[in-house]
Amino acid sequence: MDKKKVVLKLDVHDEKAKHKAMKTVSSLTGIDSIVMDMNEKKLTLIGDVDPVIVVSKLRKLCHTTIVTIGLAKEPEKKKDDKKDEEKQIEGLVKACKAYNPYMTQYYHVHSAEENPNACVIC
Repeated sequence: MDKKKVVLKLDVHDEKAKHKAMKTVSSLTGIDSIVMDMNEKKLTLIGDVDPVIVVSKLRKLCHTTIVTIGLAKEPEKKKDDKKDEEKQIEGLVKACKAYNPYMTQYYHVHSAEENPNACVIC
């Protein structure tokens, strides 16, 4: 599912009702951001959530109506931003180049004793 932007109009009059509404909505899974505008009494939700479930939960607290439902649009990036990102990526690649340590040298040593595991009785 795509992220949705849901704008709801709530009938809240004080901070206590606002707090209850925010707590109820935040308990739902799939919500990325919650914004409440007390002047216009609008609640804006962005995320992967079913608006019908949100409204049914909020109607237990106060009168709720759906204003708009749409896709959450991300701001378009300019070409200059892409160039800056490419420069940052190049810098990270240079910093994370593979480190090739020196090869380990192995030394072969021969034992001077004939049989080091032999039992010696003195």
